[in-house]
Amino acid sequence: MKKVILILVILFSAMTQGQDSKLVPQITVSGEGKVKVIPDKAIVNFGVENSGKDATDVKKSNDEVVDKVLRFIKKFGIVSTDFQTTQLSLNRSYDYDKKKYNFQSSQSITIILKDLSRYDALMMGLVDNGINTITNVTFESSKIEVYKSEARKLAISDAKHRAEDYVAVLAQKIGKAILINDASTQNYYPQPMYKSMAMGVSDAATEKQTVAIGEIEVSAAVTVSFLLD
Repeated sequence: MKKVILILVILFSAMTQGQDSKLVPQITVSGEGKVKVIPDKAIVNFGVENSGKDATDVKKSNDEVVDKVLRFIKKFGIVSTDFQTTQLSLNRSYDYDKKKYNFQSSQSITIILKDLSRYDALMMGLVDNGINTITNVTFESSKIEVYKSEARKLAISDAKHRAEDYVAVLAQKIGKAILINDASTQNYYPQPMYKSMAMGVSDAATEKQTVAIGEIEVSAAVTVSFLLD
């Protein structure tokens, strides 16, 4: 009998605590923070491709262009830690119409350009030295982590202000935050296309600006639950 009474007491206590926890006054809101940033560096992905009937000749032709491009990059002043080969390939394909094999050799290289005022000079130099593919160009900021932190703080502040707006109508105030959920997605960087590969411009005085760097947006989003006083 005592065991039955003890079990009933424990169950009643658990039910009471469960009901109390459900009745805790609180509000859950979302917040967003955005920071506009002017990029200060570019990530340039480009490559060299050649094709032909003989694998050795195709690879040799590709290697000659790559060697010339790498020499230009070094002469341009890009330090060795800011450029890297990211892909190498030598493939064979069969032409069913001509009933012959063809070979394709390619190499992709990535450059980090930390002086955007030299962007056009770099791109034209790469083209003049033999590259024939530009995969993409991404503008970024070297202080991205600082701006991410700033965006997070703005998101929390935004959530707090929203919560205060809601409860002010009820003559209440928000208390401590009891739950914070980071709802941020990956930051987006615009990827401008380079449109002047065919221009044989080498004179610095006649070079034209071919892209608009603009701004990038660093954003953060949160969901916050506040106690109500």
